[in-house]
Amino acid sequence: MSLLKISALTVSGVTLWLAPPFVFSRKIPLHNFMQGVALVSGFACAFEARRCALKAAKTEEFEAIKDAAVAADVVDEIATSAYVSEQQRRNEAELLIASSSDRELLERALALSSEEENENADKLAENADSELRERIHQLQVRGYGKAKIILEIWGVTKGGSPKYKAAEAEYKRLAEEGG
Repeated sequence: MSLLKISALTVSGVTLWLAPPFVFSRKIPLHNFMQGVALVSGFACAFEARRCALKAAKTEEFEAIKDAAVAADVVDEIATSAYVSEQQRRNEAELLIASSSDRELLERALALSSEEENENADKLAENADSELRERIHQLQVRGYGKAKIILEIWGVTKGGSPKYKAAEAEYKRLAEEGG
């Protein structure tokens, strides 16, 4: 209800309450009846004005509560988005820290694995050398000479080729180590 309606009803009620004694005469019976009707109408206007005022107050209160709820929702939304963005930044920072520590762990693992590979390669080379020494020893027991052993093991014939020279150097190294 509008404030204009409440004001009109209030003014009408006061006017109907105050006007009859001054307008109507008490000696005329019809005027007495009209005075009573005016007083009852004044009460009705006053009660209707009160009812409209209470409705307006409830509406205003509801609007105030609705505005407060909207403001609280906006504040909550801002706080939620700030919290989410803070969590995202924290997760990104943790990922950066984790990736740098993971990088260190990977470097350590690679260093260890390359050391293990070097050790394994050394063991394989030693095993291969011992097998070659054993094969050379078996061929020497059969009476093979240096050129025939090189031909048998490395598959290279005697000559000035770089392959033969490398095979001959390897034969000398193995023969000296094997005794």
